[in-house]
Order: sequence, then C-alpha cells, then structure tokens
Amino acid sequence: MIDLHYWPTPNGHKVTLFLEEAGLEYRIHPVDIGKGAQFEPGFLAISPNNKMPAIVDHAPADGGAPQSVFESGAILLYLAEKTGRFLPAGPRGRIETLEWLFWQMAGLGPMTGQYGHFNVYAPEKIPYAIERYTKEAQRLLGVLETRLAGRAFIAGDDYTIADMAAYPWINAYDRAPLDMAPFPEVQRWQAAIAARPATQRAYALSKQVNPDAGKPMSDEEKAVLFGQGARPA
Repeated sequence: MIDLHYWPTPNGHKVTLFLEEAGLEYRIHPVDIGKGAQFEPGFLAISPNNKMPAIVDHAPADGGAPQSVFESGAILLYLAEKTGRFLPAGPRGRIETLEWLFWQMAGLGPMTGQYGHFNVYAPEKIPYAIERYTKEAQRLLGVLETRLAGRAFIAGDDYTIADMAAYPWINAYDRAPLDMAPFPEVQRWQAAIAARPATQRAYALSKQVNPDAGKPMSDEEKAVLFGQGARPA
C-alpha cells in the first residue's frame, strides 16, 4: 500500500499517472494547498520543502520501515525502480529517460509554472514577466517538438516516466492558453497520452479530491499558496 499525499495540480497528476498505469494499490491523503495543509507538521515530516506530492511506501523493496519520498521527479524514479516499469533497463535508454525527466523538473515545470503565475494569478500584470515566461514556455515546447519528431514518446517507442512528468505541464492553464499550432508533434503526443485509460482515471481524481478544481482561487488561497500565509515555526 502506498499513501499518496496529493492535490490535483500538474505535479500531483504526475504521480497518479504512474500509479494508475502500474495498477499499484494506493490511498489518497488530500493536501489542500489553498488552506495551508502543506505547512502542517505531519506533512512536513515527509515533505520538508512543504510541497506536494509526497508518498509513503509501506512495502519498500528492502522490506524495512515505510519509505517516504518527496519531489515528484524523485517519486516517479522511485516507483519506476520499485516496479521495474516505465524506465528502460538498458543504460542508454535509461539515461535518455532520466535526461528528459530532469529537463521537465528543471525547465518545463518551473518555467511553465511562472508563465501561469504571471498570466493567471499575479495581483498585477507585469508585461516584462509575462513576455519572458511566455517566450520561455514556447521555447521549451519547441525543444519538445524537435525531440518528438520521429518518436512515439519522449524516450522512443515506449511510454516512460519522462512522458508522465511532462504531460501535465503542456498548456496547463485554461485561463491562459498557449498557441499550440506551431507544435503538431507535441499535440499528437499529448492526444495519445490523453487517450490512455490510466490517464483518464488519473485526471478523474481531480473533482473527487477537490470539487472546486478549475475554479478561480480566492484571495485567501492565493495568499497561502504564494508565500504570504503562515509558515512553520
């Protein structure tokens, strides 16, 4: 059994994509980031950076005490190694997959997140920030477009944790859609993943866990989420 500490955000979706694909038994512990649940001591004990998702594996491979893992990329790698799935066994395929996993963690996620913040959530429109992060999000889509040419998935013919990491961050903000017309390979890849039954099950969790998913956040929720709320002592 795996305990998943989760809220339906792009980073949260990464882990449910894996768990649903692998058919692992798990239970969700909602972490309402708009109400500050990420600062609660119990959560900080397993995710000291006060970010979700995080997991606790009650049946780790070494047979020892429950294993906690925080950071979405680390969780995907942990689960891939635990199950022997969605990460190539060969050294070259493995390193390619990890390169693109870390590309997402260091680039696509943070830069697209900043794009979303300044376009959707910022209390004032800052043209420089909007232009900078829009261009960077488009640049990263261009990198992915080039990579996907002639490949079914990011690392080749097989679906991997690199795809699971990147997929939730493609045009993630309904209120600030990017022009996807210049990226037909990304659109083709995105549609193929969206059609997977496990993807549909993973995303169906959004409304189950947070019935208000997709609605604008209140000023109080923004204050907590964007660093103006309570901090642990």
